[in-house]
Amino acid sequence: MSMISIDAIRKKAESWLGEEFNDETRREVRYLLENDEKKLIDAFYQDLEFGTGGLRGIMGAGINRMNIYTLGMATQGLANYIIKQCGSIGLKVAIAYDCRNNSKYFGETTADIFSANGFEVYLFESLRPTPELSFAIRHYNCHTGVVITASHNPPEYNGYKAYWNDGGQVVAPHDTGIIEEVRKIKSVSDIKFERKSEKIILIGKETDDLFLHEVLKMSINPGVIKKFSDLGIVYTPIHGTGVKLVPPALKMFGFSNIISVPEQDISDGNFPTVKSPNPEEPDALRMAIEKAIETGAELVMATDPDADRLGIAVKNNKGEFILLNGNQTGVILIWYILSQYSERKKYKGNEYIIKTIVTTDLLERIAEGYNVEYFNVLTGFKFFAELIRENEGRKKYIGGGEESYGFLPGEYVRDKDAVASCALAAEAAAWAKSNGKSLFELLLDIYVKYGFYKEKLINIVRKGKEGADEIKAMMTGYRNSPPEKINNNRVIKINDYEKQISHDILSGNKTAIDLIKSDVLQFFLEDGTKISIRPSGTEPKIKFYFSVNTKLSSPEMFDETEKILDGRISDIVRDMKLL
Repeated sequence: MSMISIDAIRKKAESWLGEEFNDETRREVRYLLENDEKKLIDAFYQDLEFGTGGLRGIMGAGINRMNIYTLGMATQGLANYIIKQCGSIGLKVAIAYDCRNNSKYFGETTADIFSANGFEVYLFESLRPTPELSFAIRHYNCHTGVVITASHNPPEYNGYKAYWNDGGQVVAPHDTGIIEEVRKIKSVSDIKFERKSEKIILIGKETDDLFLHEVLKMSINPGVIKKFSDLGIVYTPIHGTGVKLVPPALKMFGFSNIISVPEQDISDGNFPTVKSPNPEEPDALRMAIEKAIETGAELVMATDPDADRLGIAVKNNKGEFILLNGNQTGVILIWYILSQYSERKKYKGNEYIIKTIVTTDLLERIAEGYNVEYFNVLTGFKFFAELIRENEGRKKYIGGGEESYGFLPGEYVRDKDAVASCALAAEAAAWAKSNGKSLFELLLDIYVKYGFYKEKLINIVRKGKEGADEIKAMMTGYRNSPPEKINNNRVIKINDYEKQISHDILSGNKTAIDLIKSDVLQFFLEDGTKISIRPSGTEPKIKFYFSVNTKLSSPEMFDETEKILDGRISDIVRDMKLL
């Protein structure tokens, strides 16, 4: 065990037996002290860190756990920072929570603390999607906002995400400023828990209606939906918040044949029907796909617990349901928006899209095809929000996404929005059907026109301090001794986001990368391959993103061409000795 002794840990734990802690907390700490040294160490060996996005951790008593006291310190620090920045008069905050165990309790506790600090609190009456929280911050002119969610983490986790007044998650300089204020809270007695009921305003249906009104504006082809309103759509919220708004959004768009998975419509923080409530995992869509086969539906959609990420399954040319990855969903949605803007002559010439640096470059090719500006940002939708804010009034954001299943089709929200994305994906399916095609066939047409891009993500997990050191050493190795060739292909460009330098190997030119520092490396090969390497900010792993591409001569050549690209990725992975 590093640095801190068991005696010091026991002393920290014993300090949680005081009167300022509730009975349940004291009972749990006493049990750990007397019966479970391993869990005691894990709960008290370090503080649960308030990072740039907020908190996320396993629930329970202790300084390294999600509970009302660690959450209380975060909230008090956030409140103190807002008061320092904006004064203490007329402050407002919006708060939402998801379906997880303790989410409502944590949401109400957060509301209590803000009210005790003089804030007017707009608290959702029951669970709501994260994108609606982002919308509410903007609609009610709030200074900040909080959503209680651990996204798609396992059931034992919960989390706390902090937002700024633009509806985006906090970015520099406010992120570090808030962290400083949170660290100044040294004791539970520094937290103002005393609820001021007159300061708390419950919000619900009226805000849902305002939000859905904005979602409806994302519809480009209402006439097409009228013709194909009976398109069979199976939707599952995987026990989460999407159940509140996705079916109403689909109905508002005009779809009438929306099929639910009743067992998964039940909000439940234990996620009893899935191994993981993550739409990236095939198992999470298994029941929905079975329902689609049973009912003859054509489209399957699933959202994660806080309904900011979307997973889709479509029928391939053999009539089998296949899962689209986040890149493919983003490609379909961006192509649909840009092509329909063009067809309907909606362009004013100042539109742009956003993608992250590890997301498929096919989005860039599509944007170039429609003469639309595109921007690359670091991983995380807070950087989308920041860029939209910077461009406000000058340029019009019309869509963007990231490979990890997040997409945002409009400006009224400043975070991933699976509610609007579901509705737009269904509309794209109806449009494809009106042209005698499936969504899968539409994707193949895009590949034929712009190039067939295939992506793969490999996560290498290295736990503990040794693991962290190994990951650091890997990055140092790649940075200081970059490969000249990978799989017999010359490396022709290296982007180093920590050094903020793009190095063109062929010409020797070095140019500045205009993004904040981030521990990411990218290697670009002679054949168009892109390899991105990034240590995870939230988990003990390093991520390798592979993107290869080639021409697709016709839709009929898809299977054969896909095998070639899969083989190319396998060869690269083998050459880099990753498996």
